[in-house]
Amino acid sequence: MPDRAAGPGSVPPLVHIFADESCLGVQFTDRASPGGAAGLVEFWRRDRWIRRDYWISEPATTNNRMALRSAIEGLNAMRRPCRIILTSDSQYLVKGMREWIHGWVRRDWKRKTGAVENEELWKRLLQVARRHQIDWRWVRGHAGHPQNEYANDLAVAAAREQTSSGGLVDSRFEAWLGEQREKHERYFDFIEFEAPRPDQPFHPAAFPGPTAPGP
Repeated sequence: MPDRAAGPGSVPPLVHIFADESCLGVQFTDRASPGGAAGLVEFWRRDRWIRRDYWISEPATTNNRMALRSAIEGLNAMRRPCRIILTSDSQYLVKGMREWIHGWVRRDWKRKTGAVENEELWKRLLQVARRHQIDWRWVRGHAGHPQNEYANDLAVAAAREQTSSGGLVDSRFEAWLGEQREKHERYFDFIEFEAPRPDQPFHPAAFPGPTAPGP
């Protein structure tokens, strides 16, 4: 998704990925912390938004691992190179891909303080990201951003239930919006069917040069 190849010289399709993560029980030191990673994928086709969801889980993990996996799973779901606006409330993920990863690659994945945390996931993310042009954007979590809040709900449910979507599935975002409006009187100013602005800014990050692929 999207699955139709662009012609020679055409602009790759623009896709939005709203990714989020959850890790339950991190306050406890005597038990495993189950986690979930999830996202909402959106792109405009002809006259409407196409929306899909995805989620995965791990029985014992961390928020940072799940943040990385939320991006990996979303990017892996793209069947062809795309322009992607990937929005997350994880500064670890967004700063990592916009800033930190350049130095890690130059120093052969070493830091002054030791090894790079979650090195294998960073390498995997870099590998899948190189197929695309990606604008990495940060949004404050739990601040009323509807797509971010929805992705968070998906991630929390995946962590709690330890489930996986098995790839992209039809989204429940519009039904979720209806529930939020009815039960909590939220998001009345959000128009889920509005067409994207043609002048929407797009600032893809430059990825560092080739490196050894992750596991």
